[in-house]
Amino acid sequence: MFDMSAFEPQPPVRRVIDLVVIHCSATPPGRSLNVYDIDRMHRERGFRRQDAARQAFNPGLYSIGYHYLVNLDGKPFTGRAEAEIGAHVSGSNARSIGVCMVGMNRFTAAQWECLSSLVASLRSRYPGARVAGHRDLSPDLDGDGIVEPQEWLKECPTFDVGAWLRSGMKPPPSQVVPA
Repeated sequence: MFDMSAFEPQPPVRRVIDLVVIHCSATPPGRSLNVYDIDRMHRERGFRRQDAARQAFNPGLYSIGYHYLVNLDGKPFTGRAEAEIGAHVSGSNARSIGVCMVGMNRFTAAQWECLSSLVASLRSRYPGARVAGHRDLSPDLDGDGIVEPQEWLKECPTFDVGAWLRSGMKPPPSQVVPA
């Protein structure tokens, strides 16, 4: 079970959080990453944290856009503080928390367990927050009220977050790395 008390205390959140966005790192299967790897990747893309926010929380991370990262072993890492606006989904950063699963297409059982616990924790702290995949926030180009695969700007997180939630947060068997 994900335990928020295991982390450094976070500053109070003074912004409205009504969205939790799930991402994947789109890295090869079995390649482990940590927050410093993601920080470097985001720096290369031109992301930059505000100095005051960085000095207040995780000062060694200059560019990371996500609030949480879930590694292959199921260990969660913090990136930005929840009080800090993320850099993970254009148009929705000001009101969202970003969670990234390391990998693509398939994730370890430990990652799925951690993601379930983390999402449950975030939902309890932000009641009513919608949980969505990055791809679900793509524009509805044909205006039919459904963001279909041909409209996705990215495939991220490579699984249907809505179906995962409806299943009681049980991972799709085809997307679990065999033990």
